[in-house]
Amino acid sequence: MNSEIRDINLAPSGHRKIEWVRRNMPLLRQLEDEFRAEKPFEGIRIALSIHLEAKTAYLCKVLAAGGAEMHVTGSNPLSTQDDVAAALAEDGLDIHAWHGATEEEYFTHIAHVLEYNNNVIIDDGGDLVHMLHSKMPERIAFVYGGCEETTTGILRLKAMERERQLRFPMVMVNDADCKHLFDNRYGTGQSVFDGINRTTNLIVAGKNVVVAGYGWCGKGVAMRAKGMGARVIVTEINPVRAIEAVMDGFDVMPMNDAAAIGDFFITVTGCRDVVGPQAFARMKDGAICCNAGHFDVEVDVAWLREHAVSAEEQRANIMAYEMEDGRKINVLAEGRLVNLAAGDGHPAEIMDMSFAIQALCARWIVKNRGKQMANLIPVPTEIDQEVARRKLASLGKDIDVLTPRQEAYLNESTL
Repeated sequence: MNSEIRDINLAPSGHRKIEWVRRNMPLLRQLEDEFRAEKPFEGIRIALSIHLEAKTAYLCKVLAAGGAEMHVTGSNPLSTQDDVAAALAEDGLDIHAWHGATEEEYFTHIAHVLEYNNNVIIDDGGDLVHMLHSKMPERIAFVYGGCEETTTGILRLKAMERERQLRFPMVMVNDADCKHLFDNRYGTGQSVFDGINRTTNLIVAGKNVVVAGYGWCGKGVAMRAKGMGARVIVTEINPVRAIEAVMDGFDVMPMNDAAAIGDFFITVTGCRDVVGPQAFARMKDGAICCNAGHFDVEVDVAWLREHAVSAEEQRANIMAYEMEDGRKINVLAEGRLVNLAAGDGHPAEIMDMSFAIQALCARWIVKNRGKQMANLIPVPTEIDQEVARRKLASLGKDIDVLTPRQEAYLNESTL
Protein backbone atom coordinates (compact mmCIF):
# COMPACT_ATOMS: atom_id res chain seq x y z
CA MET A 1 0.00 0.00 0.00
CA ASN A 2 1.26 3.46 -0.86
CA SER A 3 -0.77 6.39 0.43
CA GLU A 4 -1.19 9.50 -1.70
CA ILE A 5 -1.38 12.55 0.58
CA ARG A 6 -0.07 16.11 0.62
CA ASP A 7 2.37 16.04 3.52
CA ILE A 8 2.94 13.42 6.22
CA ASN A 9 4.43 16.14 8.43
CA LEU A 10 0.91 17.51 8.97
CA ALA A 11 -0.01 14.39 10.96
CA PRO A 12 0.30 15.87 14.50
CA SER A 13 -2.43 18.42 13.77
CA GLY A 14 -4.63 15.68 12.33
CA HIS A 15 -4.14 13.48 15.39
CA ARG A 16 -5.29 16.33 17.64
CA LYS A 17 -8.45 16.80 15.56
CA ILE A 18 -9.23 13.09 15.63
CA GLU A 19 -8.70 12.89 19.38
CA TRP A 20 -11.07 15.83 19.92
CA VAL A 21 -13.92 14.16 18.02
CA ARG A 22 -13.15 10.79 19.64
CA ARG A 23 -13.82 12.33 23.05
CA ASN A 24 -17.18 13.61 21.75
CA MET A 25 -18.33 10.44 19.96
CA PRO A 26 -19.27 8.01 22.76
CA LEU A 27 -21.09 5.53 20.52
CA LEU A 28 -18.06 5.05 18.29
CA ARG A 29 -15.85 4.72 21.38
CA GLN A 30 -18.04 1.84 22.57
CA LEU A 31 -17.92 0.20 19.17
CA GLU A 32 -14.15 0.63 18.99
CA ASP A 33 -13.76 -1.34 22.23
CA GLU A 34 -16.23 -4.00 21.09
CA PHE A 35 -14.70 -4.34 17.63
CA ARG A 36 -11.18 -4.55 19.05
CA ALA A 37 -12.27 -7.52 21.18
CA GLU A 38 -14.47 -9.23 18.56
CA LYS A 39 -12.45 -8.52 15.39
CA PRO A 40 -15.57 -8.73 13.12
CA PHE A 41 -13.58 -7.45 10.11
CA GLU A 42 -10.56 -9.72 10.41
CA GLY A 43 -9.36 -10.43 6.86
CA ILE A 44 -11.88 -7.96 5.40
CA ARG A 45 -10.92 -5.13 3.03
CA ILE A 46 -13.08 -2.00 3.22
CA ALA A 47 -13.11 0.80 0.65
CA LEU A 48 -14.46 4.05 2.09
CA SER A 49 -15.24 7.35 0.39
CA ILE A 50 -16.68 9.93 2.80
CA HIS A 51 -15.70 13.55 3.40
CA LEU A 52 -12.21 13.08 4.79
CA GLU A 53 -12.17 15.07 8.00
CA ALA A 54 -11.74 14.12 11.65
CA LYS A 55 -15.07 12.38 12.26
CA THR A 56 -14.67 10.20 9.18
CA ALA A 57 -11.12 9.47 10.25
CA TYR A 58 -12.31 8.19 13.60
CA LEU A 59 -14.83 5.90 11.86
CA CYS A 60 -11.94 4.53 9.82
CA LYS A 61 -9.93 3.87 12.99
CA VAL A 62 -12.91 2.10 14.59
CA LEU A 63 -13.27 -0.20 11.58
CA ALA A 64 -9.52 -0.80 11.57
CA ALA A 65 -9.67 -1.69 15.27
CA GLY A 66 -12.12 -4.41 14.23
CA GLY A 67 -9.48 -5.90 11.95
CA ALA A 68 -10.41 -4.20 8.67
CA GLU A 69 -7.81 -3.35 6.05
CA MET A 70 -8.88 0.20 5.22
CA HIS A 71 -8.55 1.89 1.81
CA VAL A 72 -9.79 5.46 2.12
CA THR A 73 -10.45 8.49 -0.07
CA GLY A 74 -12.59 11.61 0.18
CA SER A 75 -15.96 12.21 -1.43
CA ASN A 76 -15.35 15.86 -2.29
CA PRO A 77 -12.04 17.50 -3.30
CA LEU A 78 -12.60 20.54 -1.10
CA SER A 79 -13.69 18.73 2.06
CA THR A 80 -10.52 16.67 2.51
CA GLN A 81 -8.36 17.96 5.37
CA ASP A 82 -4.72 17.22 4.61
CA ASP A 83 -3.63 16.98 8.24
CA VAL A 84 -6.33 14.39 8.95
CA ALA A 85 -5.32 12.38 5.88
CA ALA A 86 -1.72 12.51 7.05
CA ALA A 87 -2.67 11.27 10.52
CA LEU A 88 -4.47 8.25 9.11
CA ALA A 89 -1.57 7.47 6.79
CA GLU A 90 0.84 7.69 9.72
CA ASP A 91 -1.37 5.18 11.55
CA GLY A 92 -0.93 2.72 8.70
CA LEU A 93 -4.20 3.14 6.83
CA ASP A 94 -4.14 3.36 3.03
CA ILE A 95 -5.15 6.94 2.14
CA HIS A 96 -5.59 8.46 -1.31
CA ALA A 97 -6.83 12.04 -1.02
CA TRP A 98 -5.75 15.65 -0.77
CA HIS A 99 -7.47 18.99 -0.52
CA GLY A 100 -8.09 20.77 -3.80
CA ALA A 101 -7.67 17.70 -6.00
CA THR A 102 -8.43 18.25 -9.66
CA GLU A 103 -11.26 16.22 -11.16
CA GLU A 104 -8.71 13.88 -12.71
CA GLU A 105 -6.84 13.47 -9.40
CA TYR A 106 -10.09 12.91 -7.52
CA PHE A 107 -11.16 10.02 -9.73
CA THR A 108 -7.62 8.62 -9.81
CA HIS A 109 -7.71 8.45 -6.02
CA ILE A 110 -11.05 6.61 -6.14
CA ALA A 111 -9.62 4.14 -8.66
CA HIS A 112 -6.57 3.49 -6.47
CA VAL A 113 -8.77 2.78 -3.44
CA LEU A 114 -10.72 0.22 -5.48
CA GLU A 115 -7.62 -1.65 -6.70
CA TYR A 116 -7.49 -3.87 -3.61
CA ASN A 117 -10.47 -6.16 -4.34
CA ASN A 118 -12.46 -4.78 -1.43
CA ASN A 119 -15.19 -6.75 0.31
CA VAL A 120 -17.24 -3.87 1.74
CA ILE A 121 -17.94 -0.49 0.11
CA ILE A 122 -18.81 2.52 2.27
CA ASP A 123 -19.85 5.31 -0.06
CA ASP A 124 -21.00 8.94 0.18
CA GLY A 125 -22.62 10.11 -3.04
CA GLY A 126 -22.10 6.95 -5.06
CA ASP A 127 -18.74 7.54 -6.76
CA LEU A 128 -17.16 4.29 -5.51
CA VAL A 129 -20.12 2.18 -6.61
CA HIS A 130 -20.38 3.97 -9.95
CA MET A 131 -16.70 3.49 -10.77
CA LEU A 132 -16.82 -0.18 -9.81
CA HIS A 133 -19.72 -0.80 -12.16
CA SER A 134 -18.56 1.41 -15.03
CA LYS A 135 -14.77 1.12 -15.01
CA MET A 136 -13.73 -1.82 -12.81
CA PRO A 137 -16.46 -4.50 -13.10
CA GLU A 138 -13.92 -7.31 -12.76
CA ARG A 139 -13.53 -6.39 -9.07
CA ILE A 140 -17.23 -6.63 -8.22
CA ALA A 141 -16.91 -10.37 -7.58
CA PHE A 142 -15.01 -9.63 -4.36
CA VAL A 143 -17.71 -7.30 -2.95
CA TYR A 144 -20.08 -8.65 -0.28
CA GLY A 145 -22.07 -5.42 -0.18
CA GLY A 146 -21.93 -1.81 0.91
CA CYS A 147 -23.50 1.17 2.65
CA GLU A 148 -24.57 4.51 1.20
CA GLU A 149 -24.47 7.59 3.43
CA THR A 150 -26.44 10.22 1.51
CA THR A 151 -29.71 11.07 -0.20
CA THR A 152 -27.87 11.82 -3.45
CA GLY A 153 -26.09 8.49 -3.38
CA ILE A 154 -29.32 6.60 -2.79
CA LEU A 155 -30.95 8.40 -5.72
CA ARG A 156 -28.10 7.20 -7.94
CA LEU A 157 -28.43 3.66 -6.57
CA LYS A 158 -32.18 3.62 -7.16
CA ALA A 159 -31.57 4.59 -10.77
CA MET A 160 -29.09 1.71 -11.10
CA GLU A 161 -31.54 -0.69 -9.48
CA ARG A 162 -34.36 0.37 -11.83
CA GLU A 163 -32.09 -0.29 -14.78
CA ARG A 164 -31.01 -3.66 -13.29
CA GLN A 165 -27.38 -2.52 -13.17
CA LEU A 166 -26.69 -2.87 -9.43
CA ARG A 167 -24.66 -6.03 -8.90
CA PHE A 168 -24.28 -6.22 -5.12
CA PRO A 169 -26.46 -5.31 -2.11
CA MET A 170 -26.27 -1.78 -0.72
CA VAL A 171 -27.68 -0.74 2.67
CA MET A 172 -29.46 2.63 2.58
CA VAL A 173 -27.85 4.17 5.67
CA ASN A 174 -29.25 7.62 4.88
CA ASP A 175 -32.82 6.35 5.26
CA ALA A 176 -32.32 5.07 8.81
CA ASP A 177 -34.30 7.08 11.36
CA CYS A 178 -31.19 7.64 13.47
CA LYS A 179 -29.47 9.08 10.40
CA HIS A 180 -31.83 11.35 8.47
CA LEU A 181 -33.89 12.59 11.41
CA PHE A 182 -30.78 13.88 13.18
CA ASP A 183 -27.82 14.10 10.81
CA ASN A 184 -29.79 15.59 7.91
CA ARG A 185 -31.92 17.91 10.02
CA TYR A 186 -29.85 19.05 13.00
CA GLY A 187 -26.41 18.36 11.54
CA THR A 188 -27.00 20.08 8.21
CA GLY A 189 -28.95 22.90 9.82
CA GLN A 190 -26.14 23.85 12.16
CA SER A 191 -23.14 23.12 9.95
CA VAL A 192 -24.46 25.05 6.95
CA PHE A 193 -24.57 28.25 8.96
CA ASP A 194 -21.22 27.45 10.56
CA GLY A 195 -19.80 27.47 7.03
CA ILE A 196 -21.71 30.56 5.89
CA ASN A 197 -20.93 32.61 8.98
CA ARG A 198 -17.23 31.85 9.18
CA THR A 199 -16.86 32.49 5.44
CA THR A 200 -18.90 35.68 5.00
CA ASN A 201 -18.80 37.29 8.47
CA LEU A 202 -22.24 38.74 7.64
CA ILE A 203 -25.37 38.81 9.75
CA VAL A 204 -28.26 36.46 9.00
CA ALA A 205 -30.87 38.20 11.15
CA GLY A 206 -33.19 40.40 9.13
CA LYS A 207 -32.12 38.86 5.83
CA ASN A 208 -34.19 36.87 3.33
CA VAL A 209 -32.88 33.29 3.24
CA VAL A 210 -34.09 31.16 0.31
CA VAL A 211 -33.93 27.42 1.01
CA ALA A 212 -34.31 25.25 -2.08
CA GLY A 213 -35.73 21.89 -1.07
CA TYR A 214 -37.69 20.97 2.05
CA GLY A 215 -36.54 17.45 2.76
CA TRP A 216 -34.92 16.74 6.11
CA CYS A 217 -31.82 18.77 5.25
CA GLY A 218 -33.93 21.68 4.02
CA LYS A 219 -36.07 21.53 7.16
CA GLY A 220 -32.95 21.80 9.30
CA VAL A 221 -31.54 24.73 7.32
CA ALA A 222 -34.85 26.60 7.38
CA MET A 223 -35.25 26.01 11.12
CA ARG A 224 -31.78 27.35 11.89
CA ALA A 225 -32.24 30.37 9.60
CA LYS A 226 -35.50 31.20 11.36
CA GLY A 227 -33.82 30.82 14.73
CA MET A 228 -31.15 33.31 13.66
CA GLY A 229 -33.77 35.90 12.80
CA ALA A 230 -34.03 35.46 9.04
CA ARG A 231 -37.17 35.62 6.93
CA VAL A 232 -37.26 32.20 5.27
CA ILE A 233 -38.56 31.40 1.79
CA VAL A 234 -38.80 27.78 0.67
CA THR A 235 -38.81 26.61 -2.95
CA GLU A 236 -40.08 23.11 -3.70
CA ILE A 237 -41.30 20.79 -6.46
CA ASN A 238 -43.17 18.49 -4.07
CA PRO A 239 -46.61 19.90 -3.17
CA VAL A 240 -46.82 17.96 0.10
CA ARG A 241 -43.50 19.33 1.31
CA ALA A 242 -44.52 22.79 0.17
CA ILE A 243 -47.65 22.65 2.32
CA GLU A 244 -45.53 21.43 5.22
CA ALA A 245 -43.22 24.43 4.80
CA VAL A 246 -46.21 26.79 4.82
CA MET A 247 -47.57 25.22 7.99
CA ASP A 248 -44.12 25.44 9.57
CA GLY A 249 -44.40 29.19 9.10
CA PHE A 250 -42.35 29.75 5.96
CA ASP A 251 -43.23 31.46 2.70
CA VAL A 252 -43.27 29.27 -0.42
CA MET A 253 -42.78 30.39 -4.02
CA PRO A 254 -40.96 29.41 -7.23
CA MET A 255 -37.23 30.02 -7.36
CA ASN A 256 -37.50 32.70 -10.04
CA ASP A 257 -39.82 34.72 -7.78
CA ALA A 258 -37.65 34.15 -4.72
CA ALA A 259 -34.57 35.23 -6.68
CA ALA A 260 -35.67 38.86 -6.69
CA ILE A 261 -35.88 39.14 -2.90
CA GLY A 262 -33.34 36.67 -1.51
CA ASP A 263 -30.13 37.65 0.23
CA PHE A 264 -28.85 34.13 0.84
CA PHE A 265 -29.66 31.15 -1.41
CA ILE A 266 -29.03 27.67 0.00
CA THR A 267 -29.69 24.60 -2.16
CA VAL A 268 -30.41 21.24 -0.52
CA THR A 269 -32.11 19.23 -3.27
CA GLY A 270 -29.71 16.64 -4.70
CA CYS A 271 -30.72 17.86 -8.19
CA ARG A 272 -28.97 20.11 -10.71
CA ASP A 273 -29.56 23.64 -12.08
CA VAL A 274 -31.73 24.59 -9.10
CA VAL A 275 -30.34 28.13 -9.20
CA GLY A 276 -29.63 29.00 -12.81
CA PRO A 277 -29.61 31.79 -15.43
CA GLN A 278 -33.19 32.94 -14.88
CA ALA A 279 -32.65 33.26 -11.15
CA PHE A 280 -29.26 34.93 -11.57
CA ALA A 281 -30.88 37.54 -13.84
CA ARG A 282 -33.22 38.62 -11.03
CA MET A 283 -30.86 38.53 -8.06
CA LYS A 284 -29.84 41.57 -6.05
CA ASP A 285 -26.35 42.95 -6.27
CA GLY A 286 -24.36 41.09 -3.60
CA ALA A 287 -26.63 38.04 -3.35
CA ILE A 288 -24.89 35.03 -1.83
CA CYS A 289 -25.37 31.51 -3.23
CA CYS A 290 -24.23 28.27 -1.67
CA ASN A 291 -24.95 24.56 -1.86
CA ALA A 292 -25.60 22.07 0.92
CA GLY A 293 -26.61 19.19 -1.36
CA HIS A 294 -23.88 16.90 -2.64
CA PHE A 295 -22.48 17.76 -6.06
CA ASP A 296 -21.49 21.23 -7.31
CA VAL A 297 -24.31 21.42 -9.87
CA GLU A 298 -27.22 22.67 -7.78
CA VAL A 299 -26.04 26.26 -8.23
CA ASP A 300 -25.09 26.54 -11.91
CA VAL A 301 -21.57 27.83 -11.29
CA ALA A 302 -20.45 26.64 -14.72
CA TRP A 303 -22.90 29.11 -16.32
CA LEU A 304 -21.62 31.94 -14.14
CA ARG A 305 -18.02 31.19 -15.07
CA GLU A 306 -18.90 31.26 -18.75
CA HIS A 307 -21.15 34.33 -18.79
CA ALA A 308 -19.82 36.62 -16.08
CA VAL A 309 -17.91 39.72 -17.20
CA SER A 310 -15.33 39.00 -14.52
CA ALA A 311 -14.74 36.85 -11.46
CA GLU A 312 -12.81 37.94 -8.40
CA GLU A 313 -12.17 36.26 -5.05
CA GLN A 314 -13.55 38.47 -2.29
CA ARG A 315 -12.42 36.40 0.69
CA ALA A 316 -11.30 32.81 1.08
CA ASN A 317 -14.09 30.63 -0.37
CA ILE A 318 -16.07 33.59 -1.79
CA MET A 319 -15.99 34.22 -5.54
CA ALA A 320 -17.86 37.24 -6.91
CA TYR A 321 -19.16 36.96 -10.49
CA GLU A 322 -19.87 40.34 -12.11
CA MET A 323 -22.81 40.42 -14.51
CA GLU A 324 -23.07 42.69 -17.56
CA ASP A 325 -25.24 45.17 -15.63
CA GLY A 326 -22.64 45.49 -12.87
CA ARG A 327 -24.36 43.31 -10.28
CA LYS A 328 -22.14 40.87 -8.39
CA ILE A 329 -23.32 37.41 -7.42
CA ASN A 330 -21.26 35.72 -4.73
CA VAL A 331 -20.75 31.96 -4.66
CA LEU A 332 -19.36 30.20 -1.60
CA ALA A 333 -16.93 27.28 -1.80
CA GLU A 334 -17.17 26.99 -5.60
CA GLY A 335 -20.73 25.71 -5.21
CA ARG A 336 -19.52 22.63 -3.36
CA LEU A 337 -20.80 21.60 0.06
CA VAL A 338 -20.56 24.80 2.06
CA ASN A 339 -20.64 23.07 5.43
CA LEU A 340 -17.61 20.94 4.58
CA ALA A 341 -15.71 22.92 1.93
CA ALA A 342 -15.99 26.07 4.07
CA GLY A 343 -16.42 24.46 7.48
CA ASP A 344 -15.85 21.32 9.54
CA GLY A 345 -19.07 19.55 8.65
CA HIS A 346 -21.71 18.21 11.00
CA PRO A 347 -21.13 18.30 14.76
CA ALA A 348 -19.32 15.31 16.21
CA GLU A 349 -22.22 14.20 18.42
CA ILE A 350 -24.53 14.02 15.39
CA MET A 351 -22.08 12.10 13.22
CA ASP A 352 -21.56 9.73 16.15
CA MET A 353 -25.05 8.36 15.44
CA SER A 354 -24.65 8.23 11.65
CA PHE A 355 -21.26 6.57 11.79
CA ALA A 356 -22.40 4.10 14.46
CA ILE A 357 -25.02 3.00 11.92
CA GLN A 358 -22.34 2.76 9.23
CA ALA A 359 -20.10 0.62 11.45
CA LEU A 360 -22.91 -1.70 12.56
CA CYS A 361 -24.23 -2.04 9.00
CA ALA A 362 -20.73 -2.90 7.75
CA ARG A 363 -20.58 -5.65 10.39
CA TRP A 364 -24.07 -6.82 9.35
CA ILE A 365 -22.97 -7.05 5.70
CA VAL A 366 -20.01 -9.25 6.63
CA LYS A 367 -22.14 -11.49 8.85
CA ASN A 368 -24.80 -11.86 6.14
CA ARG A 369 -22.59 -12.14 3.09
CA GLY A 370 -24.09 -14.28 0.37
CA LYS A 371 -27.57 -14.10 1.90
CA GLN A 372 -28.74 -10.87 0.23
CA MET A 373 -29.80 -10.18 -3.34
CA ALA A 374 -28.10 -7.45 -5.37
CA ASN A 375 -30.52 -4.72 -4.41
CA LEU A 376 -31.11 -1.84 -2.02
CA ILE A 377 -31.67 -2.85 1.59
CA PRO A 378 -33.14 -0.74 4.42
CA VAL A 379 -31.07 -0.49 7.58
CA PRO A 380 -32.21 -3.38 9.78
CA THR A 381 -34.61 -2.10 12.45
CA GLU A 382 -32.58 -3.68 15.22
CA ILE A 383 -29.54 -1.60 14.22
CA ASP A 384 -31.54 1.63 14.14
CA GLN A 385 -33.04 0.84 17.55
CA GLU A 386 -29.68 -0.16 19.02
CA VAL A 387 -28.11 3.14 17.98
CA ALA A 388 -31.04 5.05 19.49
CA ARG A 389 -30.72 3.17 22.79
CA ARG A 390 -26.98 3.76 22.93
CA LYS A 391 -27.44 7.45 22.18
CA LEU A 392 -30.06 7.86 24.92
CA ALA A 393 -27.78 6.11 27.39
CA SER A 394 -24.89 8.42 26.44
CA LEU A 395 -27.18 11.38 27.20
CA GLY A 396 -28.09 9.95 30.57
CA LYS A 397 -31.70 9.40 29.52
CA ASP A 398 -34.03 6.45 30.04
CA ILE A 399 -37.45 5.56 28.63
CA ASP A 400 -40.42 3.42 29.57
CA VAL A 401 -40.76 -0.25 28.66
CA LEU A 402 -44.04 -1.97 27.78
CA THR A 403 -45.39 -4.36 30.39
CA PRO A 404 -46.38 -7.84 29.23
CA ARG A 405 -50.01 -6.79 29.59
CA GLN A 406 -49.46 -3.74 27.38
CA GLU A 407 -47.69 -5.83 24.75
CA ALA A 408 -50.56 -8.31 24.74
CA TYR A 409 -53.07 -5.48 24.39
CA LEU A 410 -51.24 -3.94 21.42
CA ASN A 411 -50.95 -7.31 19.73
CA GLU A 412 -54.59 -8.26 20.17
CA SER A 413 -56.67 -8.59 17.02
CA THR A 414 -59.34 -5.92 16.71
CA LEU A 415 -61.60 -8.26 14.71
